[in-house]
Amino acid sequence: MPRQRGDVGRWSDPGVLVLSSLAGGEKHGYAIVQDVQRIAGVHLGPGTLYGALARLEEQRLIEALPALGRRRPYRLTGAGARVLDEQLRTISAVAETGLKRLRVQGANA
Repeated sequence: MPRQRGDVGRWSDPGVLVLSSLAGGEKHGYAIVQDVQRIAGVHLGPGTLYGALARLEEQRLIEALPALGRRRPYRLTGAGARVLDEQLRTISAVAETGLKRLRVQGANA
């Protein structure tokens, strides 16, 4: 499918989206997908979601909790919270800089 005008591609790493979702409390996979869609407007497909969960768990940024029936909840670890804080501060700094530069460019146009 061709990109629409203004679509510059995926703007955020699925890992950051998953960590941001889990910062609000423990969730199972489908709840993470719904939360990410709500907060970021991004749909994580099963392969993307479970790939991100596996990488984050391997890095000990999240941990799987005992299964509740067919659902396995995950939660953020202390290390995950620290990494997320650092990532979000960087994203915020980039956004602030970009917005300031756009305002300057608009003033000079």
